[in-house]
Amino acid sequence: MGFAEEHHQWLEYHKKRRTGERLDRLERGHRHGEQMFVERVWWPIFGHMDNLHPEYEVSDWRGRPYFVDLVWKPGQVKFAIEIKGYGPHVQNTDRTRYRQEINRETYLQIAGYRVVAVPYDDLESMPELTISLFKSLLTPCLLKSTDEEGRQYTRLEREILRLASCWNGFLRPVDLVNELGVNPRTVKKYMNSLCEKGKFRPVMAQGSTRVCRYEYIHSFMDNELW
Repeated sequence: MGFAEEHHQWLEYHKKRRTGERLDRLERGHRHGEQMFVERVWWPIFGHMDNLHPEYEVSDWRGRPYFVDLVWKPGQVKFAIEIKGYGPHVQNTDRTRYRQEINRETYLQIAGYRVVAVPYDDLESMPELTISLFKSLLTPCLLKSTDEEGRQYTRLEREILRLASCWNGFLRPVDLVNELGVNPRTVKKYMNSLCEKGKFRPVMAQGSTRVCRYEYIHSFMDNELW
């Protein structure tokens, strides 16, 4: 499944769980800059949008609702991601709005969020820089969860993940049988387990319910598992 389809399903998932102003803000707020960040930075790093929330509502220091462009909440960690365009942030044409924005970011830090500002221009001209910075920023927060995750995989599951990272992202059951020297039932058992753990998606043969291959859901932390 490619980015466009995943992005559409992700937005629909969040829209179905919102009403009123929260829904309206999602439809109005998740625009070009936010979509470009998800496509050019988040997707290349993770290959999915799990735990990523668009136009996430929080309360500011006055108790008023405020919508963060994107919030990532994998467990206890909370990141508030704001896409910054060149405009009031630099020119200060609306000084009251500018002060409120600075105070909101400070309050988000008090509330336990790590606030990350992403320049819109970098998303257009050099997204690879933002990718590099995000990897460096997120890796320390993910190491602990990756260690815990690694204990959840058997030796054979780790070997399957290693093969998936080396190949083109798709695995056929017959290829795993030949490569690993195990029987088809074993392959089916372990692939079902990895699908339940969110590492693969089964792909059905056209016009059939038979699984013809598995799509690998990549994470940049997967190389820590072996």
